[in-house]
Amino acid sequence: MSGNSRFIESAQDGPHRDLEAVVRRHLAHPFRKPILDYNRTAFAEALAAREAWQPGAPLILDAGCGVGWSTQRIAEMFPEHFVVGVDQSSDRIGRGKPAALPANAVLIRADLVDFWRLLAEQGIRLARHYNLYPNPWPKIGHLARRWQGHAVFPVWRDLGGELECRSNWRIYIEEMAQALSLLSGQAVVAERWHTDDPVTPFEKKYLASGHELWRCRVSL
Repeated sequence: MSGNSRFIESAQDGPHRDLEAVVRRHLAHPFRKPILDYNRTAFAEALAAREAWQPGAPLILDAGCGVGWSTQRIAEMFPEHFVVGVDQSSDRIGRGKPAALPANAVLIRADLVDFWRLLAEQGIRLARHYNLYPNPWPKIGHLARRWQGHAVFPVWRDLGGELECRSNWRIYIEEMAQALSLLSGQAVVAERWHTDDPVTPFEKKYLASGHELWRCRVSL
């Protein structure tokens, strides 16, 4: 993949000034939007796939998995876990993969907002939770579209697990670290990330384009 990715441009020069107030408001007021039936069906398919492989296997969620490269790699890294890759685009999920998915993984087309809430509704805890290179929505007015500013964000605490978020936009990860600190009561920090073995097409493209990569991690 060629290195032709443009650098992110934003009027923000640091974490959004309203982030803490937004996160605290969402923590105080649970998200009540009705869950759509197609997401319930997709969720049931994901759990059925895990039960068919190994009932009750520890669960890893690859949120926003895109074409599923990361889902494949995570499943290879954790062979005793079942990995569910979720993306809202059937086109992305249907694209060719570098290899067949391992038996301990499945790709599901669903809206993450509903999928996360369905996991919490069923009391399911994650072993690991990956959020790799989400859309950064870099305009100042886009805060509510970023996961750290979305009303569904507090549900992540209910899901538990070792959570990792990566981005090529430093401010996104600084915001995520701040929001996760509020969510968990722990000190979460943004850190530079480099790898010689990228796990997603975006990670590969950003590295080839000379972008700095950033991540934050926390145990929920």
